[in-house]
Amino acid sequence: LAPVAPVKGTWRTPVTRDPLEVAIEDKVALLLAANEAALKVPRVRFVNSGLQLLREEKTLATTDGTLTTQTFIRVGPSFSATAIADGDFQSYNEELAPRGNGWEYIQSLDMPGNAERWATLAAEKLGARSVDVGRYDLILDPTNLWLTIHESIGHPTELDRAMGYEANYAGTSFIAPPEKHIGQLRYGKEFMNVQADRTQEGSLARVAWDDEGVPAEKWMIVDKGMFRDYQTTREQAAWIAPLTGVKRSHGCSFADSWSSVQFQRMPNVSLMPGDKDIGLDDIVAATERGIVVKNRGSWSIDHQRYNFQFSGQAFYEVKNGKITGMLKDVAYQANTPQFWNSMDMIGGQKSYWLGGSFGDGKGEPGQSNSVSHGCVPARFRGVNIVNTGRNS
Repeated sequence: LAPVAPVKGTWRTPVTRDPLEVAIEDKVALLLAANEAALKVPRVRFVNSGLQLLREEKTLATTDGTLTTQTFIRVGPSFSATAIADGDFQSYNEELAPRGNGWEYIQSLDMPGNAERWATLAAEKLGARSVDVGRYDLILDPTNLWLTIHESIGHPTELDRAMGYEANYAGTSFIAPPEKHIGQLRYGKEFMNVQADRTQEGSLARVAWDDEGVPAEKWMIVDKGMFRDYQTTREQAAWIAPLTGVKRSHGCSFADSWSSVQFQRMPNVSLMPGDKDIGLDDIVAATERGIVVKNRGSWSIDHQRYNFQFSGQAFYEVKNGKITGMLKDVAYQANTPQFWNSMDMIGGQKSYWLGGSFGDGKGEPGQSNSVSHGCVPARFRGVNIVNTGRNS
C-alpha cells in the first residue's frame, strides 16, 4: 500500500441550511408551486419535479491509526415537463445539477419562478424541425458536455479498468496498458486540460479524506492535451508510480456502506476553462454551420469507453453565426480520441458550470457514488449527427 500518515479529525460539508432540517411541508409547497406554474403553459399536460436530499455520516477507523468522521450533505433537484399536440408529444428535462450544498442552493434555483420557462421549451419542441443527418460543427453547452466528460474521460481513466479489472460490468478501458499511454496519448489539443479534484467547493465528490484516510487533493489527468495520470487508491499507486513519479494515492477509495468493500471510484473530473474569456454566444457567432446541444439526453458508450452516442434535451440550428431555430431528434456519434481532438474552441472562466451525477454505478456487487463534472461550452468540428426519430 502507498504510505499515508495517520490522521484524526472531523469534517462536514459546508452548508448554510441543512436540507434535512427543512419542514417537509415547505419542500412539498415548493414543488407544487413549480408544477402549477408549468401547467399554465399551453399544451403542457404533465409535469414532474422532485428533490433528492441526503445527509450521510461516515466514520473510518484503520489499523494505521486513522480515525475520522465526515458528514456529507448533497441535494439533487429535478424537473421535467411533457407537451402534447396532435399525433406528437415532447418532453423537456431541465438540467438542475446535483450539488454538495445545502437548502440555500435549492432556493437559488427558484424552481417556481423558472418552471414556466422550462415547460415552454417542451411545447416549443413540438414545432421543432427534425434534424437532417450529416456532419456538423457541434457546440455543446456545459449542461450537456458534463456527461460526455464523465463517460469518455472519467471512466476510462480509472486505473482498475485500465489494468483489466471491472471487466464484467461495463468495464475495461481503451487507455491501456498504462505504459503505452501515460505521456503518449494525445487526448486533445494543447488548450485541453482536465483536472481531477476532491476539494472543489460545492462538488459531489468533495471530501476531507477518502475511505483509506488519504487527504483530498487535485491533479491533472490531461495536461495540455496529453494524457498524464489515472485515478488511484493506495493499492493501485505503485502500479504506475514508475511511469508518473507519483508514489502517493490520489485518494479515490470509496465504499457506499459499512457493508461494502472500498475500491477505486471517480473523483470530480472537469474540463478547465480556456485562456480567452468567451462564452456560448461567442462560439455560436464564430460558427457557420452547426448545432447547439443543451442538457442531458440519452447516451450509449462501449465498455472500453471508445465509441459513443449522446443526445440532449434542446437543440438549435446555427447558420452564419446565428441560431436560426429549434431542432429535434438529434444525437451525435464519435470515438473518444477523434471527438476530443476535434475540439477547437472552448469557453473561458465566466462560462464554467458544475454538473454531475447523484448516483454513478460501478462494481459487482454494485455500489453507487456521487460525482461532479465542471466544464465550459466547447465546439467540436465535423461531428456525425444522426436522426433518432426516423424509422429504419
